[in-house]
Amino acid sequence: MLILKRIVHTTIWGGPKISALAGVEGDHIGHLYSLYCRDGVSNEILNGPWKGRFLNDMFPLFKNEVGMSQYDFFPLTLALTEAHENLSIQVHPTDAIAHSLEHKSRGKRESWYFIDAPTSGAIINGCTCRDKEEEELMIKQGRFMEMAATLQVKQGDYVFVEPGTLHAITAGSLVFEIEEGSDFTYRFYDYDRTDRDGNKRELHITKARATLDIGLKSMVKRYNGKEIVEKTYSTKLINNTNIYINESSTIECFTLVNGALSADGMDIAQGSTILLWPGEKLDTSQVKLAFVSKTRTAKL
Repeated sequence: MLILKRIVHTTIWGGPKISALAGVEGDHIGHLYSLYCRDGVSNEILNGPWKGRFLNDMFPLFKNEVGMSQYDFFPLTLALTEAHENLSIQVHPTDAIAHSLEHKSRGKRESWYFIDAPTSGAIINGCTCRDKEEEELMIKQGRFMEMAATLQVKQGDYVFVEPGTLHAITAGSLVFEIEEGSDFTYRFYDYDRTDRDGNKRELHITKARATLDIGLKSMVKRYNGKEIVEKTYSTKLINNTNIYINESSTIECFTLVNGALSADGMDIAQGSTILLWPGEKLDTSQVKLAFVSKTRTAKL
């Protein structure tokens, strides 16, 4: 197993909830990445012979062994995410758009489990436009709030966002986030917010329009003791268990959200991920809430 060090990411829309839950410093934390694997930014490994090394550097050494030879980096990104303010109204690229615009093989898929529901009771999801002509008119006139449909969510709900879907989590939300694919986000609207230097964040209207599918909307699901399976990854919720064993044929990502856990002689901090090889197990008797995530395209 590999125990990963958390990465704190402050944002313009972040808040204090992650700091309180996970015991990290910061007032505007937007993401606490328990698993992130890219050049320049990657989790430090806290145990074993690779202790002190970084996941992105070590991944090429074991990716063939675990059926992930097709990937340049570990394919999943996992995080606790807080929206103290509304996130930008945005869309993620499809595989086709990622290939044509960014010269990448995959777009971006993501899911949210709502630890805390938004204050309004709804997130932005889907588009109100009846056709491409109305879409063009609304964008030209800057009517992005009118263009955005909403989806009601509550604590314990799960939402998957298909690439091409207009979306944003809204103020008050605290979620466990699962992402797969690229890092590209195309913003339509960011509420005219400015950073500490008075600069507005970049918008990406042309690219956003190229990938937007006005017919896409998400639906709310619940775990209800079952694994939720998407096209390229799956997740399941873990609580009220004494032992967890990776009985699959690939690496599983065990993320502790709430409760106590020890592994390989270490106390595991909340908001941390452990990579479990097949057959490895954890004593989960003191775990109150955790998630197990895995890519569906990797097989041993």
